Amino acid sequence: MFENILSEDQFKSVISQEQPVLVKFYAEWCPDCKRMDMFIGEVLSEFQDISSYSIDKDQFEELANNQDVMGIPSLLVFQNNRKLGHLHSANAKTPDQVSEFLGQFFKK
Repeated sequence: MFENILSEDQFKSVISQEQPVLVKFYAEWCPDCKRMDMFIGEVLSEFQDISSYSIDKDQFEELANNQDVMGIPSLLVFQNNRKLGHLHSANAKTPDQVSEFLGQFFKK
């Protein structure tokens, strides 16, 4: 479902793609991240051709700070090195909230 981003270079490559991509910032210890993991697969299956990646905020703190990731999980959409959208953790608690956010950038 999510391909793990393991380096800053990989992150830069991912966000430079011509098609929108989804990047989830998370942490292993995060209970809200685990809750999202329970429904995110079903939500992603509603969308066509969605490329999704995850990155551990604790391993890439500076990168997370540069992207204004203050809470986790956070879902960010990038295209051509631009951040198109950012769903902060407080607004990413339900499948409907996540689906509505993704619907702005990806086709069902």
